[in-house]
Amino acid sequence: MKKLVFTLAMVFTLAGFAQQEKPQLEQQGDVVKATYTNDKGAITQTGYFRDGKPHGEWVAYNDNGKEVARATYDEGKKVSTWFFWTDKHSLSEVEFVNNEVKNITKWSSVDALATNP
Repeated sequence: MKKLVFTLAMVFTLAGFAQQEKPQLEQQGDVVKATYTNDKGAITQTGYFRDGKPHGEWVAYNDNGKEVARATYDEGKKVSTWFFWTDKHSLSEVEFVNNEVKNITKWSSVDALATNP
């Protein structure tokens, strides 16, 4: 399972770079907002850099503009709970502590219906 999470995290981290070599960058205080787009001009990923490292919230989108991943970085380290949605209406929550996976929780639409009748 950790191998899957690592793969998802790497895809999320590198997806924007594969979509467009140079993102649109916008200085916002002490961070730089990066917006990556695909060849059709649709946003594929947004996030922030501080001192050249990912920092703060990053969000990835599919080709239809639907959010597929949400992550948080602190000075380049993975922190907090990351969320990955699939087309099959499932959600994976990956909790990071000290840049390492601490816990993984997978949810499906069936799980959500069972807990919220």
